[in-house]
Amino acid sequence: MSVLMTERAPERLPVPRRRRSPRTLAIGGAVVAVLVGLHVAAWIGTGMDLGMLVDGWHGMVRFVSEAFPPDLAWDPVVKDGLHACLVTLWIGLLGTTLSIPFTIVLCALGSRAVNGNAAVYQAARGVMSFLRAVPDVVFALIFVTAVGLGPFAGVLALVCNNTGVMGKLWSEAMEEVDDGPAQALRIAGASRAQLVAHAVLPACVPQLVGLVLYRLDVNVRASLVLGLVGAGGIGFLINQSIQEFRFDQMLTYILMVLVLVVAVDLLSSFVRRRLAP
Repeated sequence: MSVLMTERAPERLPVPRRRRSPRTLAIGGAVVAVLVGLHVAAWIGTGMDLGMLVDGWHGMVRFVSEAFPPDLAWDPVVKDGLHACLVTLWIGLLGTTLSIPFTIVLCALGSRAVNGNAAVYQAARGVMSFLRAVPDVVFALIFVTAVGLGPFAGVLALVCNNTGVMGKLWSEAMEEVDDGPAQALRIAGASRAQLVAHAVLPACVPQLVGLVLYRLDVNVRASLVLGLVGAGGIGFLINQSIQEFRFDQMLTYILMVLVLVVAVDLLSSFVRRRLAP
């Protein structure tokens, strides 16, 4: 006669709950109260009124009804739109690539992994902060007064803004690399340029290239906004169609922008995946 032996599962001991101290609860409550107060102040300060949105629904319906169907006439709508999309792409491309030399200089001076001079470091950080703080639209307005309307002003605006943004991203990427090779070259008497070229940049090239592709995607979309202030591209045609109340043409240009942005995003994502280790 066989006896079936069964094992009893060990009983789990109840995990004691950690009791939060009154001080922690008070701090959490204060943080929540401050956040709620800030949102209430922001709601009032921005004049948020959902009733106005509900009452104005007929205006939105009329706007959308006038935009459909989109004007797909080849000449001049689609033809001019394709040319303007190409100009928008060129603005974003040049605004990204032409900023790379200035970015390398600023991020090398503004990275503790390369520059040990505190005064130079703070000055480089200040320049990058200024270039980031000034919107690219403001730069475009400034350069429009200097070089006139057109894509050239848009390229210059993106170069300035992108140098500040990409300089910060690159400098932080440089500070994350292993400091061993740079220290060895520094002991051997290498200059700052040699440190950047032979130790820092080779260690973070994939990350830097990924950041460049990301900024290209952003700058192509930014060049659309720059066109609204006279910097050329598809944004200029969108602004012109709105001023002429040709909302059907506006919708055509917006659809072209959508295709352009999706294509650039897919291309940059593909390249980033290929560069990933």
